[in-house]
Formats: sequence, structure tokens, C-alpha cells
Amino acid sequence: MSKAEHDKKPGKAGGLPSLTSTVKHIFRSEQLRANLYNLKRANQDKGFDCPGCAWGDKKEGLIQFCENGAKAIAWESTAKTIDRTFFDQHSVSYLRKQSDFWLEYQGRLAEPLVYDASTDKYQPISWDDAFGLIAQSLNMLESAKQLELYTSGRASNEAAYLYQLFGRMFGTNNFPDCSNMCHEASGVALNQSVGVGKGTVTLDDFDQADAIFVFGQNPGSNHPRMMNALRSAARKGCKIVTFNNLKEVALERFASPQDPMELLTPMATKISHAYFTPKLGGDMAAIRGMVKYMLEQDEIAKEKGTKRVIDEVFVTEHTQSIEEYIKAVSNTPWSKICEQSGLSQKDIEQAAKIYLSADKVICTWAMGLTQHKHSVISIQEIVNLQLLRGNLGKPGAGLCPVRGHSNVQGNRTVGINEKPKSAFIDALNQRFSSNFDKEPGHNTYHAIKAMASGESKVLICLGGNIAAAAPDTQLTCDAIANCDLTVQISTKLNRSHLYPGKQALILPCLGRTELDRQASGEQAITVEDTFSMVHASMGKIEPASPHLKSETAIVCGIAAATLANSNINWQQLADDYCHIRDLIEQTIPGFSQFNERIAQPGGFYLGNNARELVFDTTSGKAQFSATKLPEKLIAEQFSDKSDSKHSLLTLQSMRSHDQYNTTIYGYDDRYRGISNNRSVLFINEKDANKLGFADGDLVDITSVWENNETRTVSGFTLCFYEIPRGNVAAYYPETNPLVPLDSVGDESYTPTSKAIAVYLSQSESSRIL
Repeated sequence: MSKAEHDKKPGKAGGLPSLTSTVKHIFRSEQLRANLYNLKRANQDKGFDCPGCAWGDKKEGLIQFCENGAKAIAWESTAKTIDRTFFDQHSVSYLRKQSDFWLEYQGRLAEPLVYDASTDKYQPISWDDAFGLIAQSLNMLESAKQLELYTSGRASNEAAYLYQLFGRMFGTNNFPDCSNMCHEASGVALNQSVGVGKGTVTLDDFDQADAIFVFGQNPGSNHPRMMNALRSAARKGCKIVTFNNLKEVALERFASPQDPMELLTPMATKISHAYFTPKLGGDMAAIRGMVKYMLEQDEIAKEKGTKRVIDEVFVTEHTQSIEEYIKAVSNTPWSKICEQSGLSQKDIEQAAKIYLSADKVICTWAMGLTQHKHSVISIQEIVNLQLLRGNLGKPGAGLCPVRGHSNVQGNRTVGINEKPKSAFIDALNQRFSSNFDKEPGHNTYHAIKAMASGESKVLICLGGNIAAAAPDTQLTCDAIANCDLTVQISTKLNRSHLYPGKQALILPCLGRTELDRQASGEQAITVEDTFSMVHASMGKIEPASPHLKSETAIVCGIAAATLANSNINWQQLADDYCHIRDLIEQTIPGFSQFNERIAQPGGFYLGNNARELVFDTTSGKAQFSATKLPEKLIAEQFSDKSDSKHSLLTLQSMRSHDQYNTTIYGYDDRYRGISNNRSVLFINEKDANKLGFADGDLVDITSVWENNETRTVSGFTLCFYEIPRGNVAAYYPETNPLVPLDSVGDESYTPTSKAIAVYLSQSESSRIL
């Protein structure tokens, strides 16, 4: 790839190119009529919830989808299918050599499959035999805790609730899930600080905010419908302040494809009033600096007898430990703040002044904050900032973690949690006359460890692609293959299918866009968005194959076959999902009249105690967190351990615009000017020059870890980009092999995928050339 090929970063995001890309992917699905119909019903009342991101919708207007949502819909609803003929022709060993894009592009899985180790191929199996094989394997385990039940965020509330119920009836709390690798730090931090692990804002709050502070996210690619909320806020005079390591075009200028003037002309809406690019891991220091400036101004106000900066009434009535926090801020020197954040004191004070000028502020963040060693305390620093000014519990203000996958938040609400709260288990025990275990089970980190060691024997995955999503790719794949049985409930072929255990099953399921017909008729499922709104979702197109089952029916089939003495009529639950919602209503607060309320337009709001200034903490108040800044960021920690010949850089992994989570839609990244290449390393030009590299050079990337461990990926093209010195960026899952499994966030066990200590060397492939 030459320099010219990556020099075409657009001047705005959205607009006509977004519409053109949408049309291209709809045609590529080879189901033009069906997908035009799907787009009309996406995120609409009596329609289906987009299988992409978890951003909420106002349910107003004819169009409620974005470019990447359209890609997700077309990717799922494709005319291509793969069945026994395909697997007759392709061994698992051959499939391993193919790209992630190629694997999923083959089409929808059409029938249940079992792995034959003697031929290294998958072959057909009946549903009854598949359920029987699972039941036999599970009932032969020495301990129920040898079972790992992984969940993707895409699973419905109904399927996820039954999945955790089955697991707990079987005797395990091992519920590793995708949240463990993404937003676990948000849940940990918010539970400790305000007593609830969810955001406190609703979508309407974005219309009322005076300022919105965006930390560590790229909504233009990862949750594009958020751009409509930011655009609307900006046009109303709301000041948007962005802290993000890379200059992302969508956060600079965005053109709504639904606005004719912005669609057809160079016009666009300026999004960020101010844009700061801190060093990777430097967000906490930047926020601490904002607070330090605010407290300095508060002291001046006290001396002058003018209005205080701190909201004294709010702090006194609703918070605890402010004295300890103020002392911690006072003890943090500006020199440490500026060095660690990578920003000047002037920049930080500019951000603080904007914050102080606003009466109502929303702070929103994503994985740029959650995938660091010190993620929990960084998020708590955001909470500290908001508490000082009383920006909680009023319209237009609050905390907004932007979770990725549709219904990842709902999964946690209905019980996908390896550390269940006592009250939840008590409710299950009372309803099902059981004695479920309250001891914590395995998260994703511990599950991979347990599979690798042989402690865990069976892995069942309700969706997802754990082999591509998890860090330390080779270790993860070996751990999966070490199981006695692996079961993948999936819509499409992916990397996780290619590391079968001693026995392996692929169970094909319905997608969001498809009709779900059960004995009682067509079924609706429910999902929860990032704003705690629960609503129904119903697909309307014919399934890709007559042999598909819904995720809910598959979970029921596994449970019925395995739990011979269960007091639950699993078939009845599969026949009519209303019965599942009755169980949810009976065991989880907030779901009263569940079946009735999902019929109302837009669904219903679950509620949030912290939004009402009711804090489920030990003290009953919101908690200031008086922690020090990290002593060192990641590259500094290993500077004395690396080869003296190499200068260490800090790498973050990220998504391209042609990607959603581990699903690769193509090889372009339009918003960063990349064409037909995913093995790209974004680097500051001055860093490259210092290291003796030129734009377009091929390099190998090596990560360093404790005990002199190294991991290397090869053949990455250097791309000069506006990024802080000392930092580099590349796409995942290509760079997941560089992330050591043991490099996790404090308290959260989330992989530190936004802070990997690496060095570069000339690529072996370029030497050969």
C-alpha cells in the first residue's frame, strides 16, 4: 500500500459515501428486496432490533438505521448458505488458513454439524442427536463447575435468562461473556461509586445537555446512531468536548445522510467544540487535571465570597469521602498530570472552563477507557468529576458508558453474571424451590485459564466468536481445543468453529431479521439498549434454512436433554416466550407486567436508582474515589525490561469502519483513508522517522511482557497518522495475539487491549523482497 492510498481521509463523516456504502452492502447480500424491507423495519416499533450496536432510538421517522447497522443486517440476511456439501469439500485445517472475512462471507450455516476428527471435517447431525451428545457429555463430568457457558451480547433476554437458569440448575456459575472483555470496568467502577453498573442517562438527556464530554470512543464507526444525538446536540448549541487518542473524522465533522443538504453538498455539522488527544492511558490524568483546576477556582471563589464551583448542597446530601478526594487531588502535581496525560496545562484548563460553563453535563465513554490496567479508577475519576458539580440526577446530565453489542446490557440484567448478587439468587431459589450456588464462577479470563489447564472440560458458546474476541489468540485457541466438547450456537462460520474440542458441535440459529415460529405462533424477543429501555424485536423474513432453531429453542433443547429431573417444562417455554417473560418478571425487579409493557411503542424504561439519587452503596451515598494516578503507564513499566536496541511504543487495538466487533465486512477503513488492507499500523511521523522507518514500510510488531515473554505479528504497513508520539494503533483481531492473557485491568480482568507495550522491527517479508 503506497502513501497515496492512505492519504484520503475524508473531510467529514456520513453523507453520500455512507449512503453509497449502505447500498453496496445491500446488493452484496443477494437479497435486495428482503433487505430493503428489513431496513424499513429496523429499530422500528413492531420491527426488529438491529443486530449491531446497543444505542437507543427515539422511534420517530421512517429511517432508524445507520451505515454500519445496514452492513450488519445485510451480513446476517444473506442469500448464501453453507451446508454438508461445503463441509465435505473443506477440512478444518484448510478453513483455519482462511481470513475471518472469507469465513463469514461463505454465508449462513444451514444445518447442525458435528466434528469428525478422523476426517478433520464437520458433518451433519440431527438436532436430537446433538442435544443427546451434549447431555451425555455434561452428565459425565466429575463436577458441574467443569462447564463454561459463554455468552455473546447479541442473545435475547429470553435466551440469556434461560441460559443462566440452565447453568445454575446444572450447578455452575461459570458465565464468561463478551462484557468481561469490553465494559466490565464500567460495571465495577459504577457499582462501587453509585451502586448501579449502568449508565444514568436516557436518550432525551442528550437533547437537554449544555455540554457533552466524550472519552475514548469512535462513534462514527462503532455506534454511528450516536452521531445523530451528538449532531442534534451540537446544532442546539451544546458544547461537545472530545478526548480521544486518534483524530476521528466523525467527531470533527458529521453529515447526516438524512439531511438533503448535508447529503448532497460539502456541508456538515461541526461536532467537537474542542478535541484533545491524550496519550494512551492518560485520560485519568486529564480528568484529574480538570478537577485540580476546578478546585483551585473554588478556593478563589471562597476567598472572594463569590459563588462556589463545587455544588455544596449536592455533595453534602448525596456523597461521601470528598475530603479524602480533595486531598488526593491536591497531592497530584501539575507536572505529573501533564506528563501522564500528554496534554498541556493550558489544554486541560480549557476543557475545565467549558465544563464549568455548563449547568448540565453528560460524560460518555467506551472501550478507550475500559481496556487499561487502571480502567476502574479512570472511570471513577469521571464519576468524581460529575459529583463535584451535581451532574447526576437531573435532566441533561449524568454518566453514559456506551456499550457495544445489541443487548449486551440486557444479558447482564437477566443474570449472565459470574458473580451473581445474593438477592438475585435468593429470588431464583424462591421461585424454583432450589438452592443455587452463590459462589463466584469464572469470567472470560478465568475460563480460558481453566480450559487451558484442563480444569474445565466443556465449552458452550451462545453466539459470539471467543477465539477471535479474546486476547492471546494462540493460547485462547489452544485452550478451546483442549476441551472434551465444544458447542457453538451461531449464525455464520467463524474462527471459534475451527478449534474443536475432542468432540464439537455447530448449532445454527435464527438471526434477528428472521421469523421465529414456535408452537404458539410467531414469537417476539426482547432486548435492552444502553439507556435501559427494554423493547420487543420481531423478525419478518423467512429463515435462511428450514433446519434453523432459535437460540431460545436451542437452550431449551439442551436443558431438557441434560436435566432429566428438572421441575421446569422446558418445551413449554420454547413453545411460547411469554412464559419466559413471566419468569423474568417474577425474579428480577423492574419487569412488572413485562408482557403487557413490551406492546407499548418504544418499550419501557427499567429505571435506574442512581438517576433518582438513590445509591445502593454501603453508605447509601455516592462515593468519591480518592486514588492516586498510576505510577507508570504501560510502556514505562517495561522500559527497563525490553531489548536496549528497541524503543518501546504503546499500541492500542481498534476496529476499522468496515468491521463490527470481530465481524469483518471488508478491507477498507474509509474514515481513516485506508483501502484494501487490514494489516496497518498507524504511527506518528516523527516516531517513524526516529526509528528509521518510512511511510508504507512493512514492519513486524513485538509485544513485551513479564519474564521476558514476547509475542509477534508480522507484515504490517506503516501509515503516518495524527496520533500522540509514543503511541501506535492497529486493528483487531489481527493484533489480539500481542495481548498477554495475564495483562488485565485491576478488579475488572478486562484485557488491556488499549495499552500494549511493543517495539517495531523491519518485517521479515520485506527483507525477503
